[in-house]
Amino acid sequence: MATSGPIHVIGGGLAGSEAAWQIARAGVPVVLHEMRPLTGTEAHKTDGLAELVCSNSFRSDDWETNAVGLLHEEMRRAGSLVMSAADRHKLPAGGALAVDRDGFSAEVTARLTALPLVRVERGEVSGLPPEDWDSVIIATGPLTSPALSQAVLGLTGEDALAFFDAIAPIVHSETIDMSVAWRQSRYDKPGPAGTGADYINCPMTRAEYERFVEALIAGEKTSFKEWETSTPYFEGCLPIEVMAERGAETLRFGPMKPVGLSNPHKGGERPYAVVQLRQDNALGTLWNMVGFQTKLKHGEQVRIFRTIPGLENAEFARLGGLHRNTFLNSPKLLDGSLRLLAAPRLRFAGQVTGVEGYVESAAIGLLAGRFAAAERRGRQPLPPPAATAFGALIGHITGGHLAEDRIEAGPRSFQPMNVNFGLFPPLELDGGGRRLKGKERGRAKKRAIAVRALEELGAWLEGSELRMEESE
Repeated sequence: MATSGPIHVIGGGLAGSEAAWQIARAGVPVVLHEMRPLTGTEAHKTDGLAELVCSNSFRSDDWETNAVGLLHEEMRRAGSLVMSAADRHKLPAGGALAVDRDGFSAEVTARLTALPLVRVERGEVSGLPPEDWDSVIIATGPLTSPALSQAVLGLTGEDALAFFDAIAPIVHSETIDMSVAWRQSRYDKPGPAGTGADYINCPMTRAEYERFVEALIAGEKTSFKEWETSTPYFEGCLPIEVMAERGAETLRFGPMKPVGLSNPHKGGERPYAVVQLRQDNALGTLWNMVGFQTKLKHGEQVRIFRTIPGLENAEFARLGGLHRNTFLNSPKLLDGSLRLLAAPRLRFAGQVTGVEGYVESAAIGLLAGRFAAAERRGRQPLPPPAATAFGALIGHITGGHLAEDRIEAGPRSFQPMNVNFGLFPPLELDGGGRRLKGKERGRAKKRAIAVRALEELGAWLEGSELRMEESE
């Protein structure tokens, strides 16, 4: 049983929901505070926990050669609610793990609220949490309320950093012209719930592509407020028109690359460029335009996107948008167990710490929950090994981005980052592996890093595991 009062988790997104789950499974009571629906945000549409506001993709599920796939596997082995719910509501998406966003949120909400040690309280926590909350996890995400943001900034004396994140449009499937478009995954690769024909592909000739790029650049964009003009974009989620401005071929080597695809309507030829749509709900009635996050005005989106072959009569369930995200200068503000140095009773989790992506945010929530539960149970939080995906993320947000020869000069510019193998400690291949060349050598090295990570994860889980009172 818990030795003191409940742990308070502020924010019912992926990170907060995962943190609350981990705490309750360790036998510690938790109060999960979610301000919706009493107070809304510019991006959320429902009052469900763990609502996905942008893409419905958790990205690659390949743990052997992809860092985010490895993070999936580590989270599964650590008893993650987010990954369990994602696996139960997965959709066809080639090599990626995509989910039915409504089913996923409903699953997380139902399973959390069913736990006797979890109490969900609706309402905004404005300003700093009350002093008698001696253990708090702030998992309010990139859309942290202004009152709480200002309170934290006043406590730390640090300016928050910020960036813009964009949302892609969603199309009703019945309005896609399948006499032009076709179903296929790149290289016919099946994913966790796929068949190898998991995307809808809309082909473009060279002339169509060039006209489309010109229209994107010329299209009328959402204007920024004066104080927003210096806020950068996150490089992993650039608006489609910003990518187009970087060069005529940028999109063709990015989200519109035609590799691994053959158009059955044209004798199997490869198109010059392609727009892909990914299934967004279990019924298959809604499809997300992959990589088409945008800051184009809504009327412009409809006009320009209907020039895409196959989408001439498209009806949109949701148009793209843009919202401002904030995150902490975590290497200067947080310790190794995610506590705020200026007020150790406060921990932070999720995207506000400087990780990017659904899975990364949930993973930091998982770790924050475990750290807080261990502390409440009288144990010293045990950080994950640096060679694991968990450890790579913790290293990034708590100082791992510092170069040894620049520690004296302070941190380099801290930016949000997805998990990637560049964050892991280096590993040399054995004699057999060193004889491999090119892509085969790269894949072998990634697999060796992944195998090492899971081996070290097992030992960490065994040493850090608390008595879990809730089974999967």
